[in-house]
Amino acid sequence: MDVNQLALLRELAERGSVTEVAYALGKTPSAVSQQLRTLQRQMGTVLVERVGRGVRLTDAGHALAESSVRVATAIAEAEATWSAFQGGASGTVRMAIFYSAAELLVPGLLTRMRAHPGIAMEISDRDVSQDDFAALTSDFDVVVAHRSDDVLPPDRERLTVVPLLREPLDVALPLDHPLASRPRVSPADVIGEDWIGVPVDFPLDRVLQAMSAQAGAAAKVVHRTTHLPLTEKLVAAGHGVALLPRHTSLERASGRYVLRPLTDLRAGRRIEVLMRPDRAARRAVSLVLDELLAEAGLANAEE
Repeated sequence: MDVNQLALLRELAERGSVTEVAYALGKTPSAVSQQLRTLQRQMGTVLVERVGRGVRLTDAGHALAESSVRVATAIAEAEATWSAFQGGASGTVRMAIFYSAAELLVPGLLTRMRAHPGIAMEISDRDVSQDDFAALTSDFDVVVAHRSDDVLPPDRERLTVVPLLREPLDVALPLDHPLASRPRVSPADVIGEDWIGVPVDFPLDRVLQAMSAQAGAAAKVVHRTTHLPLTEKLVAAGHGVALLPRHTSLERASGRYVLRPLTDLRAGRRIEVLMRPDRAARRAVSLVLDELLAEAGLANAEE
């Protein structure tokens, strides 16, 4: 049984099509199909069946795909042990991280990574719905995701999930807003304002929905964006109010707008790392994770 052929089943299970697997691995679809047929002949059973214009794994195919995860993890653990024995780590670690977490964590992370010159970092901005972060682990070694308090997105059961920090969400108000002088505000105090929001089903939007439910009135969202500096400028200019992450926005708030904690509602977002188990076992990835946890701890201590 060829380990690389076995890994194709896992890729097909996660990506859903031979074309997507071929693109991700830099192969042609015909080459991928040929390797799958070879594996089927070796195993003596049908692993992939045609459905319409596509294919899907059979029960036997899914069983082998799950086994491939354990095989890949065991190999990565062995390589990590050998790397630690040799006293170093090298390689490229690909990270996907959403914008505001990148602003909060990446500068310090890169400074810390200078202590590991053999590791190259490739960092990409990825901000998606909280239910879609898990899919990014197919293409990245480390995915920094966020989710609402007490909400567990799907498709995380087979992933390694490492909490980084919980970031409180505050209401951002213009300096001259009548509520700006209060130390805290309630959902009922602010739900009737014009809101600068984020796309539907992003963590901040789910908190706004919870505020609406508690206040008994729908929030009027006049603009949606994932770009927090734009949100901050709109609030400062008096075009609405917004929910903003405290650690990320507090420094820029001074003299431009105010941040006020919410009463009667636990408002925050969980920032976590998602990884495939085999990639989490890589020595280079584990060192990046250690430094990321250290940087997140520093941010959390500043609350």
